[in-house]
Amino acid sequence: MDDEKIQSKILNENLIENKKIRSQNDEQDLVEDLTNTFKNTIENSMQLINNLINTVETLVSDQEIKRDTKETINNIDTKLKILLSQTKNIFSEVTGSIVISEEE
Repeated sequence: MDDEKIQSKILNENLIENKKIRSQNDEQDLVEDLTNTFKNTIENSMQLINNLINTVETLVSDQEIKRDTKETINNIDTKLKILLSQTKNIFSEVTGSIVISEEE
């Protein structure tokens, strides 16, 4: 009878430990997914801004409009970089690691 209790207790402890390990793995997978999504969003945003600048350079012939539009795009880019830096810092604090290096 005592052996059964001991075996049952060991089995329960093992089950609890396995659940903890699975939970940690799930959390790590979620952080990794979030990190990848964050990186993809940054890359897509940078590509979009570059495409906008190239489109303006190619299609707009009026120099004043071209200059003003590029200035507006560059202002947006600057604000996005600031937001990226702030978000990266928050994300690093939450995950306990630096997730992405700043790209320009």
